[in-house]
Amino acid sequence: MERQSTYTATATIDEHGILTGWSEGAQRLLGYDSAAVVGRPATALLAATGSAARRALAGRERWNGTVPLRHRDGRSVELGVLAHRRTSDAGVTDWLVVSAVTARPQPPRGEPLEEWTFLQSPFPLAIFDPGLRLVRANRRMEHALALPEAAMRGLRLVHIVPGTASEETDRSMRLALESGRPQEVRARLGPALGRGSVLTPLKDAGGRVRAVCLSTQHPAQDSAVRPRPPDEAGARGGTAAEQARAAQELSEVTVPRLADVMAVDLLDVPRSDATGGPRSGATEPASQPGPVVLRRAALRAVPDDGGTVHGTTVGEAIVCPADSPPAHCMAAARPLLYDTADPAVAAWAALDPGTAWLRASGARSLLAVPLLAQGSTLGVALFGRLRDREPFGPEDLRLAEEFAAKAAVGIQQARTYSRARTTTMALQHSLLPHTLPAQGALDIATRYLPAATRAGVGGDWFDVIPLSGARVALVVGDVVGHGIRASATMGRLRTAVRTLADVDLPADELLTHLDDLVLRLAADEGSADPAAETAGGIGTTCLYAVYDPVSRSCTLARAGHPPPAVVTPDGTVRFLDVPAGPPLGLGGLPFEAFETELPEGSLLALYTDGLFEARDHDIDEALDKMFAALGRPATSLDSVCDRVLTELLTHRPDDDIALLVARTRALHEDRVARWELEDDPTVVAVARHLAGDQLSAWGLHDVVFTTELMVSELVTNAIRYGRPPIQLRLIHQGSTLICEVYDSSGTTPHMRRARIFDEGGRGLLLVAQLAERWGTRHDRVGKTVWAEQTVARI
Repeated sequence: MERQSTYTATATIDEHGILTGWSEGAQRLLGYDSAAVVGRPATALLAATGSAARRALAGRERWNGTVPLRHRDGRSVELGVLAHRRTSDAGVTDWLVVSAVTARPQPPRGEPLEEWTFLQSPFPLAIFDPGLRLVRANRRMEHALALPEAAMRGLRLVHIVPGTASEETDRSMRLALESGRPQEVRARLGPALGRGSVLTPLKDAGGRVRAVCLSTQHPAQDSAVRPRPPDEAGARGGTAAEQARAAQELSEVTVPRLADVMAVDLLDVPRSDATGGPRSGATEPASQPGPVVLRRAALRAVPDDGGTVHGTTVGEAIVCPADSPPAHCMAAARPLLYDTADPAVAAWAALDPGTAWLRASGARSLLAVPLLAQGSTLGVALFGRLRDREPFGPEDLRLAEEFAAKAAVGIQQARTYSRARTTTMALQHSLLPHTLPAQGALDIATRYLPAATRAGVGGDWFDVIPLSGARVALVVGDVVGHGIRASATMGRLRTAVRTLADVDLPADELLTHLDDLVLRLAADEGSADPAAETAGGIGTTCLYAVYDPVSRSCTLARAGHPPPAVVTPDGTVRFLDVPAGPPLGLGGLPFEAFETELPEGSLLALYTDGLFEARDHDIDEALDKMFAALGRPATSLDSVCDRVLTELLTHRPDDDIALLVARTRALHEDRVARWELEDDPTVVAVARHLAGDQLSAWGLHDVVFTTELMVSELVTNAIRYGRPPIQLRLIHQGSTLICEVYDSSGTTPHMRRARIFDEGGRGLLLVAQLAERWGTRHDRVGKTVWAEQTVARI
């Protein structure tokens, strides 16, 4: 039951500031009944002047903060409030003001790891008590609703995000509490949240429902509905087009308000030589500058001819002489005011082709303002006025400085973003495989497309890892977030996968170890920076697959990643039914491996979810297009990759895309020889002869001696230290010869240093010297010791 000390105070205020509604909770809080306040100005209840409140609400749709209110008994009450601006269907606008009054203590926090998981989950989460009042919200929910947890605590959902969607969700929360069963709601609570919510009852050890958890998705994770991003110029944030847009906006707000004609010229490389000298209208600079090379970013005139100036080109390079107004202005790092009749200006206008706009306009007064940001000179803005207007004065100079300063900030941000994006892409490029490793089990083609949004490059990755026994592992992963942090996390996880694959862990065990690693990384980063989102890669998805060309079996496991698609040689396209494990970093949840046999020539497609997040079609349409693209015959796997991307993408992607397509090969029986050996030391000689005869049949006479030595040592170790059954297998794949000895013991062999008079202990040392690679892989029962050599192709 909800305690009586908890209630919500609400009031409504019309657009003229008059109170139109007053709840029982408001009366209980401040002591006034509705008859005493309804119809009066809301500012009469403030313990301070109302001008600050009016300024805070001006131009806003929502506001939250603390206000001092006057109680009926005369005392001042500091109250946290949340105010929503509402407009009815009839066009009537008012404000809904709500405040939660509660004596409920803070809910107890859990263990540090559980707390980090809740706070840093990539999914927006909120917990409501049995009174349907919010008690917890994680950072993703705070970001999605643009409200801190403190402003929402104690309020019902209908007061946090008023509307029909929250009313429907509120009713479903009540049903979840009463029934004890999870509920799904299709309504969307806000533009920054995905379509639909899941309401999960939270029960104590005795099975009693104590609260309900609301979880939803980001629009980026909601494949069915995505808000349309900005146009292509905006999507290329940080490029020259973005900088040009900031310059163009400066021209649009200053012509004709401030000037009749203006130009913005930018340095290709900003100069960190701003002096920050006095800002005046002096016509002479403090020092003599040198010539500078600028690039025109914007040009605009009064709209007599459509706002354009003929005879000049945006984007062209302009060389400004040392004695020109732009060069003087940037050297002095302050605005300079000129009359175009001045000899210096006239000479500059006559000789410099970049001043054609100034000559064509017939400007009388010229104002040069440097574009300064963070101690760097980015360029110069030139403003001109015609003869029928007053020349520029001190107030015009001040206004031009203000506009130029704002434009410089935008240009600097674009350049900073561009450098950060370049750094991130360089880092990610260095971490992704540049060339695919040599292996004979699969034909492989890959594609990687970085995102085209201001969020930056993400942490998608793929890898191809040769394993022992002619097998190969395929990996595709997607780290939550964008930027250098995501790329660095991707590099750490990719290195971890390679290390775990090198010890031949099964797919499900590999993901379990990777999950533990993400939890440790989250703990380390969370302790260093508790405010960091997606610390250590929590929420990362990964798909790990191992293909064996001898048995033609493929074993897969996935951690929250989309399932792979397969095309069999008869043209059938389907998803492999790999169990959907949880994303990495949640901890304590198992991963399950899935094994299937793939006919020779099957096509396997692994990808990240950015492939299905195109702007102009839904998920079902995207799946149909991908299946159709994969199912059609193609001359090469590169053609398959290009076809898939062409079919699914009509714009630059909003999220990174990694695509890996592989066609299976098979090692037939004429390239694999295997024997069951008895557990008897005398069988070592037999094993040597069997291996020698097989190599002779394959035409590998040059490696018979070394292979017989390795077979002798490996079989001897299996008999001496292992347990039966014992098996010997030789695999000849292209230019690689693999020798494997299996026994059912789980002990791992190690090289040791043999003393001078020892009769044994040199077997594995000899194998290591003769083979190019060797190692041990553990099966569910037993182990296999293997060694590889390079041989001539036949």
